[in-house]
Amino acid sequence: MTNTATATLPQISTTAWKIDPAHSMAEFKVKHMMIANVKGQFPKVSGALFLDESDLANSHVEASIEAASIHTRDDQRDADLRSANFFDVEKFPTLTFKSKGISIVRDGELSVEGDLTIRGVTRNVRFIVEGPTPPAKDPWGNTRIAISATTKINRKDFGLTWNATLETGGVLVGEEVTITLDVEFVKA
Repeated sequence: MTNTATATLPQISTTAWKIDPAHSMAEFKVKHMMIANVKGQFPKVSGALFLDESDLANSHVEASIEAASIHTRDDQRDADLRSANFFDVEKFPTLTFKSKGISIVRDGELSVEGDLTIRGVTRNVRFIVEGPTPPAKDPWGNTRIAISATTKINRKDFGLTWNATLETGGVLVGEEVTITLDVEFVKA
């Protein structure tokens, strides 16, 4: 009688994490009148991270932002940003991101590439990500991790083309937009 070895299948160590909207924020900044940066926030963020702890490259993330939640501390500007001039939230209620690849840049820093969709236009972008932080238990027994991610886009690439020429030269709204995500995840 012959002994046959049983092949062992590798254990998959992927865990699911949900974005905690109460402790997460999407922010942006863009030049105003070619003078200073104006910042804004999208406080309504949702999504999930599927984290492969044995190989981060096998992880992926999906996020959604409610476009109408935009807040820049100026009601008139917020109304304009919600209008067809910019985000057109009636037609395009969400901004989304779906990762396509994750790689380690160096210890504690990742590169996350994926599809960002704004106003129905999808472009490939790359976020530089700090984290994830080591898992920590909150006072209610939930396990949490966090990341901070940044990218720069040209708003015109996403159909955000409205602008006004200033009489002194230049334009009212810059083209380059810096996007920063500070996201806390709760293990599902």
